[in-house]
Amino acid sequence: MVYNIQGKTILITGANRGIGKAMVESFFDHGAAQIYAAVRSVDSAAPLVEKYGEKLIPIPINLGDPASIFAAAEKAKDVQVVINNAGVLKDSSPLDKDAISTLEFETKINVHGLIHMAQAFAPVLKANGGGVFAQLNSVASMVCFSPTYATYAASKAAAYSITQALRATLSTQGTVVLSVHPGPIATDMGDAAGFNDAAPPNLIPEGIIAALKAGEFHVFPDSMAKQIGEAYDSFAKNVVEAEITEG
Repeated sequence: MVYNIQGKTILITGANRGIGKAMVESFFDHGAAQIYAAVRSVDSAAPLVEKYGEKLIPIPINLGDPASIFAAAEKAKDVQVVINNAGVLKDSSPLDKDAISTLEFETKINVHGLIHMAQAFAPVLKANGGGVFAQLNSVASMVCFSPTYATYAASKAAAYSITQALRATLSTQGTVVLSVHPGPIATDMGDAAGFNDAAPPNLIPEGIIAALKAGEFHVFPDSMAKQIGEAYDSFAKNVVEAEITEG
């Protein structure tokens, strides 16, 4: 199913900086009518409000606080596209003493937060004709590049599985689901993780728009991600995206 964001109302979590901010800018450039900037503190979206005026609406969402997510869904009942971009990353290998607590923290935001976003906004999208639900999953959901990112990769792998389930579940209400898998991106999170030669964040929204036009489920927006996507393509098409029956 193909989809055009022109004239649509979009909600983006983590919209005040990094990839989220790039999404705001790119989606407006491509004709989005209105964007809800879902952030933990609405004051952090002030520069975006100054730039875009009434077309940009700050709305409080903390992925670690389910009540804030459901409250936002009650306010943003006109949303047609939901981009769950926000996430967390902490360094932890499986043998670190804090591995379990780190995994629990990342899972609460990266996995539980995704589930709560889907539960809260799926009815809104259905009421507005189906729309789009996109999840930022990272290439780390497919391969753990470093032991120090083991818990992060595990949380993103879980989020990828949930996204696959959402694709099947939400298709019945006409909602397009995207699983977005960027490589290292030049953001505050990428800098903190020590990524060198990271790709610019505007590649993510451009990749999302291209995938919606092409009717694709997986989005591999940057050069590293594309390499992984090319190697993964056969499995993705013949297993992940295929209808496999038991027996």
